[in-house]
Amino acid sequence: MKMRLKKLPIADCRLPIAGSGAQGIFSIGNRKLEIENGFTLVEMILAIGVAALVLVAVNAVLFTALHLREVTTDVVDAATPVDQTFTYLRRDLQCVVTPTNGTSKVLSGGFRLGNGLSSAGASDPVAAEIFTATGALSASSPWADIQRVTYELKNSATVSGQRDLYRSVTRNLLSVNTPDVADQLLLNGVESVKFSGYDGAQWVETWDTTDPNSTYTNLPLAVKVEIKMTGDSNAKLEPVELVVPIDSVVRTNMVLSSNQ
Repeated sequence: MKMRLKKLPIADCRLPIAGSGAQGIFSIGNRKLEIENGFTLVEMILAIGVAALVLVAVNAVLFTALHLREVTTDVVDAATPVDQTFTYLRRDLQCVVTPTNGTSKVLSGGFRLGNGLSSAGASDPVAAEIFTATGALSASSPWADIQRVTYELKNSATVSGQRDLYRSVTRNLLSVNTPDVADQLLLNGVESVKFSGYDGAQWVETWDTTDPNSTYTNLPLAVKVEIKMTGDSNAKLEPVELVVPIDSVVRTNMVLSSNQ
């Protein structure tokens, strides 16, 4: 008995064909499989280039946002001391007490505006000296809420040739000796500060209620404060301005006119 061996087909293996959009053919015997190719080198380079362009655009937007944030932060930081200074000025001027008119009255005080004024206990000339009811009452400060406040420019303790704006406060107004003055730094780098009082018709740069012979012995209707900051030699900085109305009514029992 003879046995016959069946001849098996030889596998025909062919490599895939490279190329964009081409399909490779892999054959095993009589079976053929079609296999999709991956990305080509050109397609990878194009994809990386597009991604790089997107990253450059995102980086530019991010850099602009960070720069804008820094500029905004600098502007806010620079404006904060000015806002705090205006808060003190507005509060002191709105709470001024009645003028003395050259006499010694109860619960009254002087109101003086001008350049180069001398004030007791102040080592530098002041631009304004007012008596205001803004004193904080506490157990360690056994005085009334009326205090004397002056605003003046002093030489900077940190920057040579620079002047700073100070607010000086005297709490003990009944002291027979030199009053104790507490200095409070408000603004650094101030070129000039000017106070003006409004008499109803014009702004007056000199106001003094302590002199009975003065033209203005009552409080002004409003006070204007102009502060000019120190800038570069080429920069023309405009002064910042604050106008505070003073709501005061002078009462008297004297009859001004009568038809009876």
